[in-house]
Amino acid sequence: MPQLVGREIGPIGYGLMGLTWRAHPPSEEQSFEAMKAALAAGSNFWNGGELYGPPDANSLQLLNKYFTKYPEDADKVVLSIKGGLDKNMHPDGSPEGVKRTIENCVKLLDGKKKIDIFEYARVDKNVPIEETLKNLEQYVKAGKIGGIGLSEVSAATIERAAKVTKIAAVEVELSLWSTDILSNGVAKAAAAHNIPIVAYSPIGRGFLTGEIKKPEDIPEGDMRKTMPRFQGANFEKNLDLVKELDKVAKQKGCTSAQLAISWVKYMSSEIGVPVIPIPGATKQERVAENSKDVTLTSDDAAEIRSVLQSITISGQRYGEAGMAHAEG
Repeated sequence: MPQLVGREIGPIGYGLMGLTWRAHPPSEEQSFEAMKAALAAGSNFWNGGELYGPPDANSLQLLNKYFTKYPEDADKVVLSIKGGLDKNMHPDGSPEGVKRTIENCVKLLDGKKKIDIFEYARVDKNVPIEETLKNLEQYVKAGKIGGIGLSEVSAATIERAAKVTKIAAVEVELSLWSTDILSNGVAKAAAAHNIPIVAYSPIGRGFLTGEIKKPEDIPEGDMRKTMPRFQGANFEKNLDLVKELDKVAKQKGCTSAQLAISWVKYMSSEIGVPVIPIPGATKQERVAENSKDVTLTSDDAAEIRSVLQSITISGQRYGEAGMAHAEG
C-alpha cells in the first residue's frame, strides 16, 4: 500500500466533498455516513481545505465535528489540508500569509485532529517558493503540521521545492480528460524525487461518470458552470470521450467511474511513484462504488490509451482567472 508521511494509506483517498465547491452541500449526517463508509473501505487519506465552503461552515469545521463525534477515527485518517489563499482567493505565500493560514486551520480543527500534510492550494508568484517552504518548515518542526505538500505546480517548482525541504506529496489534476502532467514534466519531476502524486478530480468532476449528459444537468451556482469544458460546443465534443470510455467500462464489467479511478491508480506503474486518486463523494453508496477494486491489465491500458489518442479534449481545465493561478 502507498505511504504518505510514513503512514500507510488505502489505494484511493477522498476529497471531503461534504462542504467543498458544491452549490447544495449535503447534510452533516449524510457527510458523516460517507466519511464512515470511506474508512470502512480502507480509504483513509482525506483531503480538505480552508477554502472549501464558507468561513463559518467549511471542510475543517466538518472535520472538527466528525472527530468530535468519532474521536477513535482521528488516528486512522491521514489528513491533507489545502490553504494559503487570502480572502480574495489569491495565494499569499508571505510569512504573514503562512502564519495566518496555518494558525486558522489549526484553530478550526481545535485539536480534534492533526494536519498530516499541509499544502498551499496555489503558488504565490510574488513570493519565492523557497521562502514559503522555509516558513512552512518551521511549523513542521514545531509539530503543528506533519509534512508539506505542493498543489497545482509546475515541474520547475517541484525541482526548486525539493532542494529546500522534504515534499510529502504533489496534488495535481489527473484523469482521463486531464493528462497534462504526463507530458509537461510534472509526473517526471515527482518521480525523480520519489514524491507521491495525489490526483484530484479523477472522474473529471463527475463528467466521466456519464451521468452528466447535458449542461442543464449541472446545478445552478455550481462552479462547473464557469469551466470551459462544461460549456457549449466544448461540452458536446467532450461527450465523445465519455461514450468511448463507457464502451471500455462495459467490456470490463465496471462503471465508468470505476474505470476512470482505476486508470489513475494504474498510472503508478507508468510514472514510478504512488498515484492516489481522491474522488469526491457525498453518499455512502457512491463511496462504495468508487472503492471497488477494478484491476486494469496492460491490454486494458493500451485500449484506453488508443481512445485518448483518438480524441482531443475541448476547453481548458479552468476559466481565465483560474488558469492564471495554475502552473501546470
